[in-house]
Amino acid sequence: MQESTTPLLEMDWSTFNPWRVQGPFAHRLSGHPLLEWESLLHLGRRLEPKGQYRTHTKQATAGTPFNDAPRVYRNRRSAVETIGHLQQADAWISLLNVQTDPVYRTLVDEVLDQLKPPVDRVDPGMCYRAGWIFMASPHTVTPFHFDVEHNFIFQLRGRKKLYVWDPDDTEAASEHARDMFHARHDRSLLVWREELKERAHVFQLEPGMAAYMPSTSPHMVENGDEPSLTMSFTYYTDSTRRNRALHKLHARLRALGVTPAPVGSNRPFDALCLLLHHCKAVPSLGLKRLAGQPVYPENVAYAYTQVG
Repeated sequence: MQESTTPLLEMDWSTFNPWRVQGPFAHRLSGHPLLEWESLLHLGRRLEPKGQYRTHTKQATAGTPFNDAPRVYRNRRSAVETIGHLQQADAWISLLNVQTDPVYRTLVDEVLDQLKPPVDRVDPGMCYRAGWIFMASPHTVTPFHFDVEHNFIFQLRGRKKLYVWDPDDTEAASEHARDMFHARHDRSLLVWREELKERAHVFQLEPGMAAYMPSTSPHMVENGDEPSLTMSFTYYTDSTRRNRALHKLHARLRALGVTPAPVGSNRPFDALCLLLHHCKAVPSLGLKRLAGQPVYPENVAYAYTQVG
């Protein structure tokens, strides 16, 4: 790939807003040896026994519940077979948390180490870094969903239409839906409606193009006429962790019958919530450690495979 002094993304960092959908940008990741099909097949062989992949058939639609798609539209091919015969597989597949693989961690670091300085200037605390590789047969769909992390998405092969909604668009995803997602990774309140397309940022991504999606930006993808290869580089920051803590507390309030003001709309209330979260979280983590239970802090360098 390019020398480290060559910018990976052609974008104006002076206008970068970490909480706004942005793009498209030109990128220089295409042609990386770790993103050739033979390398991806080897990666699939290493990750498949660990269960680090997710797949569904092309019968899934935008409105298919994202969490249920692998079960409802089961792809009976193995991960390696799907990758090796992507044109005919009629399937979508993602290799998950590729940063757990020593070889692919170098790629995650190569990209995010370069993006970190300009990101840090406006959104410090990059942590919980991860890489996700998406491969899709022609005319497959990634169902409507959202994720916790900030996400730079790089299109490498094929063409796709990416629909993204702003992270504060309550028509696309209600405040309650975001509360439940952060509290329990529950996407059931996120409901697809065809008319939402009119509100979306739409990116016609082709090889050499990239886009940026903030945490909990709902999105959906329609793949084009060719097999597609995409890689996402994701991370948390201080602001995403604050945002997540507030949504978790708001979910607790809802369980008590209280409807809180939207996150970010009442700063004194948010500050009190964060104080309560910190007071609860520190002793809770300590008790878990004493009990020998696994503890998954969110401020570590790389994401865990056990989470999300």
